[in-house]
Amino acid sequence: MENSVPLHTCHVHNFNLLFNRSHAFLHSTAIAFLIYYRTSFLFLETKTRPPIIPWLLLFASELLLTFSWLLNLSYRWRPVSRKVFPERLPGDDELPAIDVFICTADPDKEPTLGVMNTVLSSMALEYPPGKLHVYLSDDGGSPLTLKGMREAWSFARWWLPFCRKYGVKTRCPQAYFMGTDEDDDHGSSEFAEERKNIKEKYEQMKEAIMQAKESSKLSGPSCLCSHDHPPAIEVIEDNPPRNESPTKMPLLVYVSRGKTPSHPHHFKAGALNVLLRVSAIVSNSPYILLLDCDMYCNDPSSAKQAMCFHFDPKLSSSLAVVQFPQKFYNINNNDIYDSQLRSFFSVGCCGLDGLRGPVLCGTNLYIKREALCGKLIPDGINLEEVKNTFGPSNEFIKSLVEEHKPNLMINDMNSSGTLKQEANVLASCAYEDQTQWGEKVGFRYRSVAEDYFTGFMLHCKGWRSVYLSPSRPQFLGTGVTNLNDLLVQGTRWGSGVVEVGISRFCPLIYGPQQGLPLLQSMAYAELAIFPLLYCLSLWCFATIPQLCLLNGIPLYPEVSSPYFSVFLLTFRSGLFKHLHEVLMDGRAIQTWRNEQRTWMIKSVTAHLYGSLDAIMKKLGLREASFMPTSKIMHGEQLTIYKKGFIDFQASTMLISPLVTLAILNVVSLAGGIIRMMVVGDWRKMLGQVLLSCYILVINYAVIEGMLIRRDKGRIPSHVTLLSAIFPVMFLLVVSLILIMF
Repeated sequence: MENSVPLHTCHVHNFNLLFNRSHAFLHSTAIAFLIYYRTSFLFLETKTRPPIIPWLLLFASELLLTFSWLLNLSYRWRPVSRKVFPERLPGDDELPAIDVFICTADPDKEPTLGVMNTVLSSMALEYPPGKLHVYLSDDGGSPLTLKGMREAWSFARWWLPFCRKYGVKTRCPQAYFMGTDEDDDHGSSEFAEERKNIKEKYEQMKEAIMQAKESSKLSGPSCLCSHDHPPAIEVIEDNPPRNESPTKMPLLVYVSRGKTPSHPHHFKAGALNVLLRVSAIVSNSPYILLLDCDMYCNDPSSAKQAMCFHFDPKLSSSLAVVQFPQKFYNINNNDIYDSQLRSFFSVGCCGLDGLRGPVLCGTNLYIKREALCGKLIPDGINLEEVKNTFGPSNEFIKSLVEEHKPNLMINDMNSSGTLKQEANVLASCAYEDQTQWGEKVGFRYRSVAEDYFTGFMLHCKGWRSVYLSPSRPQFLGTGVTNLNDLLVQGTRWGSGVVEVGISRFCPLIYGPQQGLPLLQSMAYAELAIFPLLYCLSLWCFATIPQLCLLNGIPLYPEVSSPYFSVFLLTFRSGLFKHLHEVLMDGRAIQTWRNEQRTWMIKSVTAHLYGSLDAIMKKLGLREASFMPTSKIMHGEQLTIYKKGFIDFQASTMLISPLVTLAILNVVSLAGGIIRMMVVGDWRKMLGQVLLSCYILVINYAVIEGMLIRRDKGRIPSHVTLLSAIFPVMFLLVVSLILIMF
């Protein structure tokens, strides 16, 4: 398609580009002096140097952080931002069809009402209804979810016309009725009356779902989240039938894939691949919108905004993904857990967009079907040749043939007709046996971070992605608001990316072999190994200097040495660069402190456990697992969160490392200061004192949770007592080692 005016523009942030590269040069110069100082230590006489083991451990940690920083430069090399002009798109008749994929797994952790709000918001997108098809994957096979789908369909008959008539922007019913914004500024009695009626119908839908939930509880837990059930597929409709309805409605399809304990189901990636196959024989749209079940459409224009890139003749042939940021409506301005992932979306994705494009983030993205299933097969080819890749379904393989039109026989889908039978086969647990699903086609299976790995493989094949962050969030969801969910989520993510990093697909090796540019490979490598690098280095920084401080062993230069200024400059340079990015993003200094604290907390807990989990799976000592993050906010947790306190009601395994390291730093700081006052060697030990002070100031919330707070979110006393044992053990073991060496 030729346009006289562009559908989108790309702006390179030249000031940030120059600032980032200048800082990188200065910082790398300081690091070079630091490495020289550490290396020269090895050539000192044995009598004049301190014990070598703690020195080498600290040097190794510094090298790990330096390596991570070098990989991180790829995010800041060429930051860009984009703007789109959807009003310049052609008419609705020329727009391509879109399939919407939404995945849910557990109605106890992902409330059905919230899932249905996501479904309704996607059905209400500003897009031709006949070209919009919404599929919900219910991995738990829950009757409650199916009931919710039917109720949502009935409500949609009223909700969609209301949104279209009054140009409602917030098309998630729950968000619309909870807030007051420009959507309510119509000033007519007719609008007020219709809004009241619509709200009553929403309450009726809500009540029906709540009643169904209570009934399911009485039926017992076997009805929910079953891991052994046949496939179930239903096109949601009521009377009058869809094609006779005066209201134009998108297609709504419920899909519950078959699952048995004897077959691996590959978690979310497996569910998405089932949706790929089922949708191919029903609607077969060339573009797909992926949404998490709690991530509703906040702006109905996102589809047309994405099409501004796919309609660009210079870009469309190689473009696979248009990625939008993840934003959360339940996160306060303080964001004590860094749930918004500000650095990743504001810095990382903008930087990657200046290369070959951002990584896939699992939700809020429009992806081209061709990128997942390969190019269309020329008409007339022997279909048997592709069955080894795509499986035995003739109907699915026909969907890959050029000019093939899907069979939208809705009545056949809800009866025992051929299309229904074929869809059940495609959703069966054994269909992928002896095929290339998850290996060469569809979403990839080798990692629980299926979005990251799939995006990496697409980029290795030559596909591109773009990142668009409009002023109005296109999608809004629920972020984590308690420490337990944060660390469980971080452990899962860490395990998934490290799985890739320690496999033959390690981005630093596999990427360049496949022709991926070096900077893009560096970015993927940083994401793949940062949990491992951070957990190893931060555990050393939080223990080795402190233990040596108590034993009078200097690990940093004397204050009078010029190299002390080098260490101080390197440390301050990293902190100020982070602070600069936070302030340039319009955030407060408190955000900087929260992000520093979250980085430390996750590094010594979630990143450690995630890395161990990945290594154990690599060695065959553990099977892959997936635990969805709870989308329910309990009243007590919400109260603690709104007060700005960290909720330490978490697993002992998750919080005991924090307490152990906090106690160790408090003891070492107090003991080290007393020792310096007695011995008078403060010039040699000041570096280690400053490091402990920095750790304790940033993590004051942990000290507060142990000693000051008395609410239910405090650190339990038994955890504090148990964790206090480990610093004592550390001190004894290190003292013995130092005596021996």
